[in-house]
Amino acid sequence: MAHRPLVKICGISTAPTLAAALDAGADMVGFVFFGPSPRNVTPAAAAALAARVEGRARKVALTVDADDATIDAIVTALRPDLLQLHGREAPARAAALRARTGLPVMKALGVSTAADLAPVGAYEGAVDWLLFDAKPPKDATRPGGNALAFDWTILDGLKTGLPWLLSGGLDPLNVAEALTMTRAPGVDVSSGVESAPGVKDEAKIRAFVRAARGLS
Repeated sequence: MAHRPLVKICGISTAPTLAAALDAGADMVGFVFFGPSPRNVTPAAAAALAARVEGRARKVALTVDADDATIDAIVTALRPDLLQLHGREAPARAAALRARTGLPVMKALGVSTAADLAPVGAYEGAVDWLLFDAKPPKDATRPGGNALAFDWTILDGLKTGLPWLLSGGLDPLNVAEALTMTRAPGVDVSSGVESAPGVKDEAKIRAFVRAARGLS
């Protein structure tokens, strides 16, 4: 790979798995604030974990259609470096949260067909990052972390000046292929480094980062 891709480990909820992600060299660590997710953490729990990050990675706060009061509580407790919006937040809402918090914003977009890239242009003035995730099944209770991949060739038609991450169904075995195919600036993983829903596996985290960086 010609570039060193960014690696984001999302859904961190324990000190040992946070240490594994940091020691492996993850660029971003994500904390999920969404009740239905098995990776959900409280602002207080996330803040306690975040104290261990010490500038070694960027802290990302993932929310799903959260209201201002919820966002404010998370930002106050965690002091994240980035807000990740993983719900149905419109460009105007994303821009408003960026202005309210003074933080960069990453918007996740669910992808299953090329038509799902249509909103990209609308977000370009409103957010700082995009994340392309597999569109969840219709009966899903959460918008991400469903261990699904989408057809990466859809991204061949992507035109954006924004940095972006590839997500959805990535794991230590397929991340190198995904990066080669998509030339993604970075990758995001959650369920692909777990031994059970919400339970991160330290060995899988290390293997994922090594594979993403082209290290054997």
